Amino acid sequence: MSRLSKLPRTTPFDTIAVTVLLVAALVLAGKGWLADHPEHDPSAPLDLRDPRGMATEAKLAALLDDPEECRAVLERSEVAFTSLDPVGEGECRRADRLTLDTAPLSPGRAQLTCPVAVGLALWVEDIQPLAEAELGSRIERIEQMGTYSCRRIGGGEGGNWSEHATGNAIDLGAFVLDDGQRISVLGDWDGGEPAGRFLRAARDSACDSFGTVLSPDYNAAHADHLHLDQGRSPMFAFCR
Repeated sequence: MSRLSKLPRTTPFDTIAVTVLLVAALVLAGKGWLADHPEHDPSAPLDLRDPRGMATEAKLAALLDDPEECRAVLERSEVAFTSLDPVGEGECRRADRLTLDTAPLSPGRAQLTCPVAVGLALWVEDIQPLAEAELGSRIERIEQMGTYSCRRIGGGEGGNWSEHATGNAIDLGAFVLDDGQRISVLGDWDGGEPAGRFLRAARDSACDSFGTVLSPDYNAAHADHLHLDQGRSPMFAFCR
């Protein structure tokens, strides 16, 4: 009898058992990896201090219609804020209203919806390295031009209501750095580098945190500011 004939035969059951064990091992390894990388885990609570991951935009989208969970994200992420009572009527009713207590906005205490506040908190952290790389200094404050305006898009009597009508948008005109530099959208968008390079990079970065981002590249009405709003999911952002 040959040595090969003495080897045990593999049965279909053996193959199935080995496959199940391999799959189980992969599942356990995957769970362990996700536990170490919650930014990629769709079921892990969003924490703005985590790095961006494959699940971040989906988690941001889930906050658009859930103000309670949105505020829980700010609390979990240790972002200080103050909730405000609802105000307004009709299309300009602002049921979701808060201010970020320590956001580097000027004027401060802008009244925002929670999804805009979350997007802003994320984006400010994203653009600090951009400012350091392009301009050699960190951002001290961002000059904002308003959040709430009870009006339709374009300011006319017809057409869709603006996201500003419910405070679900913010317009930003300039960035002031720690070293005193002031980079304005109006003055530097088409100017020389590196200021223009920073502004475009900041616009592009905002597209990861907001549903709509409009800049001077969109139309003349935005020649002096960046418009950021959460009227749609950041997963399907419109960025111009």
